[in-house]
Amino acid sequence: MLVLTVALAGVAAYQMMKWAEAPVAAEAEHPLSKVVVIAEGATFQHVAGLLERERLIKSRSAFVLLGKSRAADRKIRPGEYELNPAMSPADILSKLMAGRVVLHQVTIPEGYTMAQIADVLAQHRIVDRAEFLHLAKDKSFIKTLGISAETLEGYLYPDTYRFPKPVPAKDVIRTMVEQLNQVLTPEWQARAKEIQWTMHQVLTLASVIEKETGSGEERPQISSVFHNRLQKKIPLQSDPTVIYGLPNYDGNIHKKDLSHPSPYNTYRWAGLPPGPIASPGAQAIRAALYPAVSAYLYFVSKNDGTHQFSATLIEHNKAVDKYQKQFFSRAHRGKT
Repeated sequence: MLVLTVALAGVAAYQMMKWAEAPVAAEAEHPLSKVVVIAEGATFQHVAGLLERERLIKSRSAFVLLGKSRAADRKIRPGEYELNPAMSPADILSKLMAGRVVLHQVTIPEGYTMAQIADVLAQHRIVDRAEFLHLAKDKSFIKTLGISAETLEGYLYPDTYRFPKPVPAKDVIRTMVEQLNQVLTPEWQARAKEIQWTMHQVLTLASVIEKETGSGEERPQISSVFHNRLQKKIPLQSDPTVIYGLPNYDGNIHKKDLSHPSPYNTYRWAGLPPGPIASPGAQAIRAALYPAVSAYLYFVSKNDGTHQFSATLIEHNKAVDKYQKQFFSRAHRGKT
């Protein structure tokens, strides 16, 4: 009788374990996935309880035993996980131990400043905005990235990224800087040495080009204007650099702004500004390195996203009259 009782107990325990090891739901039921957050420092007992409450596993106790059998108590990685009730407890545990967390896609547009990049990342709840900007201006941290600059303006490459939540701001910054390093090919680095420019200077001009035009085809011509002005020691006179250096910008450049003492005021100072004014993309960097061959010294907006280029001041003034003064005069008459 005792042997029978022990045998029945063994069968019952075996059946219980088989039940506990099975998924909560069958794949044929097409159960909805759930996103659970494993907090930093959470114990395995807490994780098991969370999974049971979310009905992703049948038994907390059985999951704890499974974890002990795999020495998983201290191997669960924090973060967001997308789990499905049709997954077996063993599959769920493997995913948690491997740290296969949810990755969130975020796109950083070309021409965004550090502050704008911080805003985008904060809106997606990837990083804390203040922490991100603090590190982007921390000289000791910047030095660990192999960069000799006052800030990381221009060094945070604009691209589409996939980040987990939460993720340290320093990891996000490293990823963006590493992406820039991938873009700056050995050929481009050799080209910078050929024209006797530092990569900081290249990124600075590229950022100005990026802010001056959204037309990819025009970038080499815009670059040629600035290269020609630099060679002739003529101030660049770029409005975006002036705007970058203003403490308060109301959306319009005023006459007094052109005499503002900011080192980024390229109407007042000749040469490149001290550093980038935004994050340039690959096309703008290429244009900075390989400007078009031209005699252009001026350009003016045609109000359609492109520009009219001129080699002389007389030609430029005619273009300004045609595309700016007459355009806005007609626009004003149209409103009356």
